[in-house]
Amino acid sequence: MTQEFQVYNSIAEFYASIGGHLDQDVDFTIHRLEELHRDIPFKSPLFRVNYYSIVLICSGSGAYIIDSRTHPTQPRTLYFTNPGHIKGFEMHERVTGYIITFSEAFLKEYLHENILDEFPFLIAEVVPPQYLAVETVQPFDQLMTQIMQEYESSSTYKFKIASSLMMVLLLKIKESFWAEYDPLTEADSRTHIVRTFKQHLEAHYRGLAAGTVDTLYQVQDYATAQHLHPNYFSTVIKKKTGKTVNTWIREKTISEAQALLTRSHASIQQIAYQLGFNDAPHFSRFFKKQTGRSPSVFRSSLPTSIRNVQDGH
Repeated sequence: MTQEFQVYNSIAEFYASIGGHLDQDVDFTIHRLEELHRDIPFKSPLFRVNYYSIVLICSGSGAYIIDSRTHPTQPRTLYFTNPGHIKGFEMHERVTGYIITFSEAFLKEYLHENILDEFPFLIAEVVPPQYLAVETVQPFDQLMTQIMQEYESSSTYKFKIASSLMMVLLLKIKESFWAEYDPLTEADSRTHIVRTFKQHLEAHYRGLAAGTVDTLYQVQDYATAQHLHPNYFSTVIKKKTGKTVNTWIREKTISEAQALLTRSHASIQQIAYQLGFNDAPHFSRFFKKQTGRSPSVFRSSLPTSIRNVQDGH
């Protein structure tokens, strides 16, 4: 059965869906949870967003859902979610605390360009909630209170100040919970974004082989299929597999081309078109650059027994 969910590609879209309005160009917000949801108990529909959120629950109980996993929340729960996942939340009783939402673009503009290198936990696939002790929660509560004060101010520099406090918040999260995190330790075959990308990659090339698709997909296409920003999508794939999206595409294209050259008697031009290339010369240049041999040389170097099968002998 197909899972139904709403997709929000921006923070403004999400807040509009709950009756709010975001009158700003910067993809950063902070709100008090008790002001967003006054009707208790509350259960949200499932949705997918293209931004991050950090949530601190000071009091109250409920749960949040990430893909197929449900995590209970209670007083002094801290958790964050990242782009691309199907999520939802429940409030069983009145909840107080903070929710901060921000995009990758905000991080790179207001903190620094290589922010995901400094805080690799931001691309973690499995993000369990942290249940804090009384003495541990206080620094996070104080930081979010300060961020809230700056966000609500009329200062020209409020986003710069808030971003500096966000850097402190991220450092505190890293120090407390994620100091040793390495994206490569999350087995890439089990991570949602990587696994889905591999499924889409395989399905696309099956479509090319069947003639139901006639163009090669690019990074943007695979990112859009998961409702992710291309930069974030590319970062996740590179950090979790050690290879870029373009490398995956190139290797898959060469693998399929070699299979067709080996098993099929189709002409090189036919194979080029079948793989989504506009013409045979473009395909030949691509193939030679990747393998060191032209398609015709590769085919002529095949064992005689294979070439006889191709010729029908």
